[in-house]
Amino acid sequence: MCTIAVYSIKGGVGKTATAVNLAALAALSGEKALLIDLDPQASSTFYLKVKPKIKTTVKKLLKGKSLVEDSIKATSLVHLDIFPATFAFRETEQILVNMKKPENRIMHILEQVKDSYKWIFIDCPPGISLLSTSIFNATDILLLPVVPTTLSVRTHEDLMKYLEDHPLRKKSKALAFFSMVDRRKNLQKIILEEWAETQSGFCEAVIPYLSDVERMGQFRKPVVEFRPGSDASKAFENLWAEIKKAALEMSSRKK
Repeated sequence: MCTIAVYSIKGGVGKTATAVNLAALAALSGEKALLIDLDPQASSTFYLKVKPKIKTTVKKLLKGKSLVEDSIKATSLVHLDIFPATFAFRETEQILVNMKKPENRIMHILEQVKDSYKWIFIDCPPGISLLSTSIFNATDILLLPVVPTTLSVRTHEDLMKYLEDHPLRKKSKALAFFSMVDRRKNLQKIILEEWAETQSGFCEAVIPYLSDVERMGQFRKPVVEFRPGSDASKAFENLWAEIKKAALEMSSRKK
């Protein structure tokens, strides 16, 4: 099992579209994948045509008093399941504050399903919090979308400084990639050409700002499902290829 958390401190960077499409690509290759939607906005849940509802409370789930598998639902893709988000997930932070060892709660939840899936993707809510810390501790690859704009770049730099002081668990890694790229904008071109040259830990694949990605809300499907072969789909396929390669290398080092 490999756990990939798609995370950003700020919203509006293409996080959910990335999580949904990568999970779909894993499933389309015939490998069992689970997408865990932890964002109260439940956008991943919406995109995959699943009701934002679980068969327990957030508190019982985090305390291990209910099984995560009881709330997992199938999607229209044969090998892809989802643990849907609900608006009640907005209470997660307050619940974690009052729990012992909150940083290990997501890890304990994933332990329940580790033998059922090859890939687990987490669509994370934005922001630094106890929940994000708990996600980091359960993650093999922390995948970080960065829009080539001044604010997004600044946020990424702040996150990298944070991770220096609060390292990921041993043998885990952070991978960044450029998201929502519009090369027609001069500022984005400058950042891609100049700032990116000084950075490490970035994937070569970039996700362009294209209408097909926005149309996911219209079709309620991953773009790799309703527009296979499109530029947007190819971009996600390139990103997925790099992530799989990184996961394989990490797995080899663990043995």
